[in-house]
Amino acid sequence: MKKFNFRKVLDGLTASSPGGSAGGGGAGGGSAHPGGTAGAAGTPREEIQETLTSDYFQICKTVRHGFPYLPTALAFDPVQKILAIGTRTGAIRILGRPGVDCYCQHESGAAVLQLQFLINEGALVSACADDTLHLWNLRQKRPAILHSLKFNRERITYCHLPFQSKWLYVGTERGNTHIVNIESFILSGYVIMWNKAIELSTKTHPGPVVHLSDSPRDEGKLLIGYENGTVVFWDLRSKRADLRAYYDEAIHSVAWHHEGKQFMCSHSDGSLTLWNLKSPNRPFQTTIPHGKIQRDGKKPESCKPILKVEYKTCKSSEPFVIFSGGLSYDKACRRPSLTIMHGKAITVLEMDHPIVDFLTLCETPYPNEFQEPYAVVVLLEKDLIVVDLTQSNFPIFENPYPIDIHESPVTCTEYFADCPPDLIPVLYSVGAKHKKQGYSNKEWPISGGAWNLGAQTYPEIIITGHADGSVKFWDASAITLQMLYKLKTSKVFEKQKPGEGKATAEIVEEDPFAVQMMYWCPESRIFCVAGVSAYVVVYRFSKHEVNTEIASLEVRLQYEVEDIITPEPEIIPQFPDASSQLPSLKSLSGSTNTVACEGMMKDSIPCLSVKTRPVRMPPGYQADLVIQLVWVDGEPPQQITSLAVNSAYGLVAFGNCNGLAVVDFMQKTVLLSMGTLELYGSSDPYQRQPRSPRKSKQFAADNFCMRGLSNFYPDLTKRIRTSYQSLTELSDSPVSLELERCKSPTSGKGDWPLPVLRVPVYACSIVFIYTENRENSFSRSRSSSVSSIDRDSKEAITALYFMESFARKNDSAVSPCLWVGTGLGMVLILSLNLPASDDLRQSEPVMVSPSGTVLTLKGAVLTFACLDCTGTLIHPPYEVWRDPHSADDGEKTRKRKLVMHSPSSSQDMGDHQFAVICSEKQAKVFSLPSQTCLYVHNITETSFLLQADVVTLCNSVCLACFCANGHIMTLRYLSN
Repeated sequence: MKKFNFRKVLDGLTASSPGGSAGGGGAGGGSAHPGGTAGAAGTPREEIQETLTSDYFQICKTVRHGFPYLPTALAFDPVQKILAIGTRTGAIRILGRPGVDCYCQHESGAAVLQLQFLINEGALVSACADDTLHLWNLRQKRPAILHSLKFNRERITYCHLPFQSKWLYVGTERGNTHIVNIESFILSGYVIMWNKAIELSTKTHPGPVVHLSDSPRDEGKLLIGYENGTVVFWDLRSKRADLRAYYDEAIHSVAWHHEGKQFMCSHSDGSLTLWNLKSPNRPFQTTIPHGKIQRDGKKPESCKPILKVEYKTCKSSEPFVIFSGGLSYDKACRRPSLTIMHGKAITVLEMDHPIVDFLTLCETPYPNEFQEPYAVVVLLEKDLIVVDLTQSNFPIFENPYPIDIHESPVTCTEYFADCPPDLIPVLYSVGAKHKKQGYSNKEWPISGGAWNLGAQTYPEIIITGHADGSVKFWDASAITLQMLYKLKTSKVFEKQKPGEGKATAEIVEEDPFAVQMMYWCPESRIFCVAGVSAYVVVYRFSKHEVNTEIASLEVRLQYEVEDIITPEPEIIPQFPDASSQLPSLKSLSGSTNTVACEGMMKDSIPCLSVKTRPVRMPPGYQADLVIQLVWVDGEPPQQITSLAVNSAYGLVAFGNCNGLAVVDFMQKTVLLSMGTLELYGSSDPYQRQPRSPRKSKQFAADNFCMRGLSNFYPDLTKRIRTSYQSLTELSDSPVSLELERCKSPTSGKGDWPLPVLRVPVYACSIVFIYTENRENSFSRSRSSSVSSIDRDSKEAITALYFMESFARKNDSAVSPCLWVGTGLGMVLILSLNLPASDDLRQSEPVMVSPSGTVLTLKGAVLTFACLDCTGTLIHPPYEVWRDPHSADDGEKTRKRKLVMHSPSSSQDMGDHQFAVICSEKQAKVFSLPSQTCLYVHNITETSFLLQADVVTLCNSVCLACFCANGHIMTLRYLSN
């Protein structure tokens, strides 16, 4: 994996010189240059104070969360109680008590082969695949390399550093053993040559050194294990071998008994041999723990290699023999396992992922004392497990580290800074009640290090949506990342039994509950989730448990215009369906209860079934409303492409490639269900051609937009952005365009170690979350939203935004509006007519109507923002949170408290605003209500934006953009 770096980060940050040309620049552009102005010259524009400088945009990595990528090595300091994990990319992760988490990186990027702590000295030795030893100093704020030592002629295979010793023993592939002074980090002249060590015990080269350890009784004697089965007990003082042992199976590891009279070897045939120093001619005990005993008394049959064994003694009980591997060959489907032998009892712990390494944690660091093991740390390829040895059933400890971000693959993310300060404690309190049972009741044994929050912290929360339908809230305020609360969205739906739910199975092959989009209002605590099965769930937060039914709505959102064209003779069905002879008109009704008849094409069927019985909802987020798109005339609902919620208005809006729906979640009614073309009315700027009829209403599986997560999840960056981008290009070669669009960061030339899922941007922080690689990571499913048959008639909704704004040119005051952005770069404004009094909000209807305003940009619209006349970002109105199930039913509890604009905004917002709109290609600033375009900036010509957001930084506003070519750009708002 190549090291990830930002290319030309924040490139093109220019001074506030007005000399730039309008709309200039390609991917390197940074600041918004004044563009040509159309409209009245007297447009009111005050001078806006510029406070941003390039110093505010210095990129530095602050925190890296998640499981170490491709782990290779493990080490533990039993005194300081800290753990180190090395990786194939040259990274080292140092973990202590929850909150203590440090990341280091070798500049060479070479894989870490082995790690050795200088126990209780705050130092660490790393051996890398480029045959270099490094000494790290951990006694400072940022660990750094003190010394490095390069081996030029020999390859390092094994290292050993005895407790409280200044000599580091280094074994090589040639079979030689070198000694390094740990203080000066210089090679001594003492070398144990392989031919001197084995002498005449074998006639051939013994192979690489696979083990080195000093005797527990005498640190002047070294045990050397060679790969071919030879073991040499070397006297360092007399420079000769005290004994040599040979076994006819390859050695993988060696472990001492604490008395120093016996040692145990693990071998490639799945056997364990126990040797006595007094009789080294043969092992006095040989066992194959998982081998079948032969009837004729022969040696048990061979098993898989035992890769590592540890032999730990107890003062009051039998010793522990712990090893990985060694299973019999006839059980090929068994998962990787760790075996614990304690006396006559043998326990096999099966793991979910291959075992990389394990270490037994003991009460003493001294090798010549009873070890008294109490836990085993098992490093897996994608997990870290700690087993409690003090209890007979060997339970595992609950892992406090945030290394399971991809426990179920992450499908979407959101990042929030400056959250209300009471949110994190509240989420933690409700999340603590949902802890799993069956874990060890002991304290987490890796408890070293000191954790302080630092002087400058503010509440930060990261929300991750997952493939299994779960949503996790993470506290990202400090250097660590702690999971606060987990929500399972699948609980609002019925479990599908085998053979049932064909409507879903036909369009979602796997993971039907996968979270596709999320919208969270921290102030009102309203949380909204859109799933891959074309549903939206609105959640409210409550501290009280309730038992209630879940309200649900069904929405028909399908748009198609078809001419009556006689099919060609060869495609006329033998028994034509009567309904297929009728002209198909626009299907744009609201909720309906039509039931599909047996044998006829599907209609008005949702993909999932909402639970109809009362459901127990624990404290936390409780489902308030489920909105589902349904099949229309045999065509499945299309995936939701945009989502927005406003707690003050009590509305949720969502769109797909067919149209837009607006739902009142307070009155539980559908306000608007309209195709995109209907939103334009007579203002549609495109001349769209009628669509030809389809050959069959029952499409093949590869034509469904609603596809399985195996295609959906790794295709996230292309899912919306690239597919909609193809709609904005008018070209004679749509196929070549689409192929060009596929060249996203996830399928580049190797600059990206893993696909980037999404890049949430807020203020001065940018969060990257990388997806897990899958075998079909780059498989593409043809979406009906970009197929040639739909190219001219379908226009996806790509961005939605509620705000107080001017809906029309002649408006004299702001009013509630819904801004709608489409895949063709069109911006529509919908007027919201809300009841004048909050007392009438539950009874009076809400009206939603297109205003006729249409603005245009190049590329699919990504984001909106609104600035007041002083250039301050105006936040949408919101409702202050109140517990919907509070026991106090007083008047104050029932009454809604609305905040209509940000406290930082001026009380007198003036008679005009600035609307900032960003698409995949360009950014524009409009003056409202005149709708005059003040600024145009072409952000990129050769690529497209994946994510953009308008944020406040140092009391000024800027537009942060993340481009598909890996560039991060910031556009600053400048005044004339």
